[in-house]
Amino acid sequence: MQTETVSVGLGARRYDIHIGAGLLDQAGALIAPFLPRPRAVIVTDEHVAEAQGPRLLEGLRAAGIEAETIALPPGEQTKSFAELEALTSRLLDLEVERNDLIIALGGGVIGDLVGFAASILRRGCRFAQIPTSLLAQVDSAVGGKTAINTPQGKNLIGAFYQPSIVIADIDVLNTLPPRHVAAGYAEILKYGLIGDAAFYDWLEENGAALLDGDAAARIHAVKVSCETKARVVVEDETERGARALLNLGHTFGHALEAAYGYSDRLLHGEGVAAGMGLAFDYAASTQMCAGADADRVKAHLRKVGLPADIQDLPEPENLNGEHLAQLMMQDKKVEQGALTLILPEKIGAAKICRDAPIASVRAFLTDKTRSGKA
Repeated sequence: MQTETVSVGLGARRYDIHIGAGLLDQAGALIAPFLPRPRAVIVTDEHVAEAQGPRLLEGLRAAGIEAETIALPPGEQTKSFAELEALTSRLLDLEVERNDLIIALGGGVIGDLVGFAASILRRGCRFAQIPTSLLAQVDSAVGGKTAINTPQGKNLIGAFYQPSIVIADIDVLNTLPPRHVAAGYAEILKYGLIGDAAFYDWLEENGAALLDGDAAARIHAVKVSCETKARVVVEDETERGARALLNLGHTFGHALEAAYGYSDRLLHGEGVAAGMGLAFDYAASTQMCAGADADRVKAHLRKVGLPADIQDLPEPENLNGEHLAQLMMQDKKVEQGALTLILPEKIGAAKICRDAPIASVRAFLTDKTRSGKA
C-alpha cells in the first residue's frame, strides 16, 4: 500500500509526516538521516512498549541503530511535573546529547511529555514523533505543541517545539480498543467542521468504514487531516491567530476533562467531541449557525459512538455549569480575563470569537447541566 508524505514547511525547521502501513518496520531507514551516531532513546508507555516496542526496535536494528527504551505509566496523569523531572533525569543519565534523537512512541500523552522534555533538555534536543493513536496521528503529533498538565488546567505548562520527523503507521491502530479509535475520529471530524465541508461530507459517508479498520480510508483521513494542520501551522505556528481555529470544541472539552479529573472516564477525544457538540449548540443559541447544522453534527457524533452533549457523558447529573465555566476561564486563550471561543458559522466554517461573554456561556452550561440531571 502506498505511503503518503505531508511536509510541514517551516523553513530550516521543515519536517515530513510519513503516513502508511508497516512504517514501524521501516523506522530505522526513515530515522537514520537524523542520527549523528547509530543510537537513539525510545520513550513510550508500558502498554505501547508491549504492543509496539518490539516492532520498532527491530525496525531500528535493521538499519544498524541500537536503542534504549524508557517505559512510563500510561494515562493522562503522566503529563505531570513529577514525570517530567523523572524523564529528564533519566535522559541525562543515559547521556543523551543535543544532536541525538529522542523517539516519542505513543499517543498524545507521550508525545506531549517527550516533546516538552526534548525542548528543555540541554536547551533543546531533537525528537521524533511516532504516534500510536489515531488522535495523535492526526493532531497532537503534528505542529509542535508540547506540554504537561497542572491542577489548574490542561497543557498550561509547555512550549512550541517541532519534531524532526513524524511517522504515522496506521497498522498500529489495529491494536487499539474501538473506544480509543473513536476518540481520535473526533479530531478528524474537527478538520471538516472548521474549513472543509466536502471532507465532512466524505466522513459522513466513510467514517464507519474508517472506524471499522479500512486501511485506505484511514490513510486518506490521516493525510487530509495532516495537510490541513500543516497549512495552519505554517501560517500561525504559535497560535496568535488562525491556528486557534484548530481548537474547535477544545475549550468546552478541556473543562469537561478537568471536571472528570483527566481520567479514563472521559478520553480527550471524547471531551473534544462533546465540546464540539456544545460549541454548535451554543452558536445556534446565539443565531451564529443554524440549528439544523448543530443537529446534523450531533447526530453524526452519536452515530459513531461519541458523546455530543452533556447528557451523553458519564454521570452528567454530577456536572455543574458554574464549575465548568470557571474551568473554561483557565483556558490558554483567555486574554485579560476575556474568554475566547472557537464557534461554527456552519459546517465547514468557524470563527474566533474573542471576548465571549462568560455570563452567557455560564447560563448556557447551567441550562445544559440541568438538562443532564433530568
